[in-house]
Amino acid sequence: MTIPRAVITGYGCISSLGNNAPETWAGMTEGRNGISSVNPSELGEISISRAGVVQRDLSKMFEPRLMRQYDRVSLLAILAAKEALAHSGLEITEELSPRAGSIIGIGNCGWEAVEEGYVRSLLERKRRSKIFAVPRVMPSAPTSSVSMHLGLKGPSFGVTSACSSSNHAFAAALQHIRSGLADVMVVGGAEAPIMFGILWAWEALRIVAPGPCSPFDLNRRGLVLGEGSGVIVLESLEHARARGATIHAEFAGAGSSADASNLVIPSPTGPEQALRSCLQDARLNTGDIDYINAHGTGTKANDAIECTVIRRVFGEQAERLSLSSTKAMHGHALGGAGAIEMIACIGALNENLVPPTINFETPDPECALDVTPNHAREREVRAVLSNAFAFGGLNSVVALKKFVD
Repeated sequence: MTIPRAVITGYGCISSLGNNAPETWAGMTEGRNGISSVNPSELGEISISRAGVVQRDLSKMFEPRLMRQYDRVSLLAILAAKEALAHSGLEITEELSPRAGSIIGIGNCGWEAVEEGYVRSLLERKRRSKIFAVPRVMPSAPTSSVSMHLGLKGPSFGVTSACSSSNHAFAAALQHIRSGLADVMVVGGAEAPIMFGILWAWEALRIVAPGPCSPFDLNRRGLVLGEGSGVIVLESLEHARARGATIHAEFAGAGSSADASNLVIPSPTGPEQALRSCLQDARLNTGDIDYINAHGTGTKANDAIECTVIRRVFGEQAERLSLSSTKAMHGHALGGAGAIEMIACIGALNENLVPPTINFETPDPECALDVTPNHAREREVRAVLSNAFAFGGLNSVVALKKFVD
């Protein structure tokens, strides 16, 4: 039996690099630093003072009623999804709606509503929370809001697996297309972690960089957090052809695994299995891959293990690979990271241009791969992988390739 092919017909993004996908991609290729100062919180002081913050004033994008009903993370997802759908040129009709679904990955929850509750209770001494606190906090809220705003009545649910959430969402959507359960999936990830409680928790882990994030650099000192959302429109090839859609890439495959070892210490075994599974699912050889968008957090352990795993899987082919981490530019958006990085993968395929790893100064012998230091590089890009390796040892890798009819 022939497995239906899945193709990307639209995409959207909002990040600290830009208010839409073209601006975000331009920021990536320019090597722009999207990290800025974090506003102090009335809940207390923390040492984390910089992050990748979306600069758009969301209150100017949504009417007051919606600002009360939706958490910041849901608003970001709505904006990215609306852009993706508009970019695809797809109309969600009554006939199509039951065959069109939504999956949005998220690592945390609607934390803005949580913090508002703390302020009301502990500082303002109010007797009760705001009425929409529960639906705003739900990890499934971004998916719910996207389905409602776009009229998607097909398979819709949230995915949460820490920093692999977006890639797991993409993988789930791919299976829905392949299995015939849906013709269209609006899928991606979102995160809004620049809140006191989340920053305070990350501060305790002591892996947030005190200065710039510098993945793969010998002197790297940790990650920098970010917020944002990325969403793609995934269609069966048959459905996309029938409506004459522009196809931007083929979603070739996905692979997932679990380390089953430690909550926070990464292991090479799980990521290696996910990479191999992804290549097998996508029916790609190591020689077919030209670019890997790395998980590349900028921590000592993650970057070294990721490079070790790539060498294990690719062998001699590792020398010809281009690798980069865009997190140094837009911040680590946790559950939304893979979705923002999907923009880098699509852009690399469409423009034969690899975005850089910025803030790179001193090579690390443990990361001796071509990490595309500081400047974007032109090269042929036929197929790409995007890595996501999460706390809890949950790993997910996705593969895209140029569409060939």
